[in-house]
Amino acid sequence: MNTPKNIHHPTAAQAALDTLAVDAGDSSALDTLAGSDVLVPVPDDVSEEEATSPDTVALPVLEQPDGEQTVPVFTSENEMADLLPFISRYRLVPLGALASQWPTGDLTLTIDAASPHGLTLNSEGVRTLLARPQG
Repeated sequence: MNTPKNIHHPTAAQAALDTLAVDAGDSSALDTLAGSDVLVPVPDDVSEEEATSPDTVALPVLEQPDGEQTVPVFTSENEMADLLPFISRYRLVPLGALASQWPTGDLTLTIDAASPHGLTLNSEGVRTLLARPQG
């Protein structure tokens, strides 16, 4: 029996994003997403010391054509490579921990921007929907 080599098995975070695309208020999917690790690209201008610091995460901020500033994060290396193939460094960060320290202001968070299940949240949405207490 021949099987395709590139069978895509969605991660729990990707499955949660698929659910949220249909029902944005699904609390189980939000909990799953908040408990998932995401890949945060490390900006080129960040030193290796800053890039590996356990206390801080340098956020890659992209400016959209409309002037909106967003931080792209990804649920897998494949998702990241689809949108940002030139990224050579990233950090694996619990999304809930990232959200609990999200800055105030107009900074949005975009998860898997190039995929059909991509999700963008404003600052308030990031903090209220995804932040989880640190244990």
